Amino acid sequence: MNQSDVQLFFSCDDAYVPFLAVTLESLRANCDQSRRYYLHVLHTGLSAENIARLTEAFNGGIFTVEFHDISATVEAFSARLHTRDYYSRTTYYRLFIPDLFPMLDRALYLDSDLVVRGDIAQLYDTELGDHLAAAIPDTFIDREESLRLYATKRVGLESSKSYFNAGVLLMNLRAMREYGFQKVFLSLLDAVKFNIAQDQDYLNVICQNRTVLLGREWNTMPFEAETPETKLVHFNLDNKPWHKDGVPYSGLFWHYADRSAYAADVRNVRKNYSEQQRMQSATETNNLLTMARAQAADTAENARIHQRIHQIVPQ
Repeated sequence: MNQSDVQLFFSCDDAYVPFLAVTLESLRANCDQSRRYYLHVLHTGLSAENIARLTEAFNGGIFTVEFHDISATVEAFSARLHTRDYYSRTTYYRLFIPDLFPMLDRALYLDSDLVVRGDIAQLYDTELGDHLAAAIPDTFIDREESLRLYATKRVGLESSKSYFNAGVLLMNLRAMREYGFQKVFLSLLDAVKFNIAQDQDYLNVICQNRTVLLGREWNTMPFEAETPETKLVHFNLDNKPWHKDGVPYSGLFWHYADRSAYAADVRNVRKNYSEQQRMQSATETNNLLTMARAQAADTAENARIHQRIHQIVPQ
């Protein structure tokens, strides 16, 4: 592997392929033409049609697209992967990257509901030292009192401001393997059930005090004001331009969507997304906030969870 190669990882199923295509289109428009970008798509059974379409659209030039069917790995732990609402098992795939790719020292994981405005190689090159990861504080967590309390009372962080969003995650794979990351994660998964942000909560517990926290320009949420420094916009939770009108930064999303190989597919999703589905999505977000507040207030259970964490996670 060349030291200048950029190793990017994505998790995707067939339903999310059109939005992955938008992310990749934005990535291609803003990348450094002197670098090589390896796009690793983790999946558990993408259709041959989608693999062929993505390969045709993005493989070539400075891009190399590789598809990794990790069904066997996921199936071995499927009963232990907690999911709810709009979360699926794909959200956990990033946690297996260190052991699945022992030849790599670092990897940048990106969600498929974002668009890139800057050269992602600048983020990839972040100095990590012996930290396990680099990430951006989750500003949605910090703007909601129930989630602030959840981050400190249930997850056990010293401050909600250090709780990071795992949708943009630079992983120090070498350090993670030395740490025994996958073993720690699986042990924690068996001992503690987090059901607000799923694997993101586990990542915050394991990587606490071993994460380089970066500026929000690399993970700007739709409710945040745009600045000249904004390099990546993340359409998280129910802030999806392909589901409803009026989402901030929608123009940026459609700029790349309409240039992608899945332009018609994305437009069809928007056309067919019903008002009932929009209401259901908003309800799920409200339920999340209610659940977070209740769990933050459960002092006895939080004490039990923190005890288990201290028994499992190296200090």
